[in-house]
Amino acid sequence: MHPKEEFKTMGVTIYHNPKCSKSRQTLQILEDKGVAPEIVLYLETPPTADEMKELLKKLGLRAADILRQAEAREAGLSGDMDEDALIKGMIAHPRCIERPIVVKGAKAVLGRPPENVLDLI
Repeated sequence: MHPKEEFKTMGVTIYHNPKCSKSRQTLQILEDKGVAPEIVLYLETPPTADEMKELLKKLGLRAADILRQAEAREAGLSGDMDEDALIKGMIAHPRCIERPIVVKGAKAVLGRPPENVLDLI
């Protein structure tokens, strides 16, 4: 592990759920590479509709592609919904958003598997 003073944010943000093993593993990979990302606890501070649309654009995915199925069913959401309605539902129920999402500049990756983050750094 690098000393804290050697860490750089490198403009990296992680939409993180500390209770999720994949999210923790992704964060660990970043830290092991000397990156101290901005951490967004998206369950506490969900993205706005505009932020979600921007994340999806950077991921190159649709809202249905990052929908956690079990949580979506519980929340009454479905990948068959209109994109804007689904985004609105995901923001109201952020547990339905797949995690982690890591962003750097104009690109983003889903940390599933966690090694996907290596494409960004």
